Amino acid sequence: MTDLLKIILRNVFRHRLRSGLTVLGVAIAMLAFSMLRTLVGAWYVGVDFASDNRLVTRNKTSLIYSLPIAYENKIRQIEGVTGVAFGSWYGGIYKEKKNFFAQYAISGLEYVDLYPEFIISEEARTAFSKERNTAIAGKKLAARFNWKIGDVIPLEGTIYPGTMEFVLRGIYKGKRKGTDETAFFFRWDYLNEMLKKTMPDRANKTGWYVVRVRDADQAAEISNKIDKMFANSLAETLTETEKAFQLGFVAMTDAIVAAIQIISVVVVGIILLVLANTMSMTARERTSEYSALKAIGFGNWFIFMLIAGESMAIALTGGIIGVILSFPGADVFRKQLESFLPVFEPSLSTLALVLGVAMLVGLLASLAPAIRVSRIPIAEGLAHMG
Repeated sequence: MTDLLKIILRNVFRHRLRSGLTVLGVAIAMLAFSMLRTLVGAWYVGVDFASDNRLVTRNKTSLIYSLPIAYENKIRQIEGVTGVAFGSWYGGIYKEKKNFFAQYAISGLEYVDLYPEFIISEEARTAFSKERNTAIAGKKLAARFNWKIGDVIPLEGTIYPGTMEFVLRGIYKGKRKGTDETAFFFRWDYLNEMLKKTMPDRANKTGWYVVRVRDADQAAEISNKIDKMFANSLAETLTETEKAFQLGFVAMTDAIVAAIQIISVVVVGIILLVLANTMSMTARERTSEYSALKAIGFGNWFIFMLIAGESMAIALTGGIIGVILSFPGADVFRKQLESFLPVFEPSLSTLALVLGVAMLVGLLASLAPAIRVSRIPIAEGLAHMG
């Protein structure tokens, strides 16, 4: 086995330029594959981190339609419900349209308390309770715009008219890796005050309710109770688990996710063809050598191991380089996509998949030349000498 490995390594470096270019091609392809798979994973991160004991209640017709805030007390009275809060999407512009980030008008601290994965200081909690124009931003969002505690942050309304100004009093961070740290929270009652003056018909309404249940096994039962309570009203509700709610958003972009997955497969297919062509060239050049090995007693299995070993060594080397490059590559993508995908980081499963795919590509690329060499008669193969 040791001798076999030595021969394989020697063969890899016999044509250094060709091997180097092939390794580079595999590395680039595996980097692209890694980034595409990470992109798909980032799309589902909200689903993966959804809590089993949190429900989301929204307007049955569509999320764009609001619900009366009077629903809060009624939901709170349902047996098994241990917490209720509400929020609305604001959708304001910070200086320029390209500065997009998630902005939520929330009912108060009870909203963030339903998300124990958010860590907020006591000073920030106190300020948020006392000052109506207070805002709390995620750590990554604050770093993106270089915000500091006490900064005044103006947001020009798009869904709601006018410009609102908020004083940043807190910066939250995630309790665990992967928690969204790019959101912006401010008090709903501050927005509601403005709406009472400018758009009275839109005041005292909210976008959705977050409901915490004592037992996750009762989530379906409590969801039905909530929806039955408001059946046949002017604003009927649809209540679902947080995971189902998140999946609803992902479903809207199924075509995009499917396209990304197809592209990732195409990338692997292209590099498979490139590596297979390289190995075919190599096998043709060494036909006489392989025939000589067969003539002195080495079987087709040994020849296959030589070809497959060389192919897999090249592919695995490219795969390892691709994995290493995935980390700086993810940093570049994260900076470009953090407004839409707050978490963009290659997972261990993705990196393992990259290495596994690289090895599989190496194996598949060796099949055609190995089969061709095994079928060539020894005398015909030896005729290629010189």
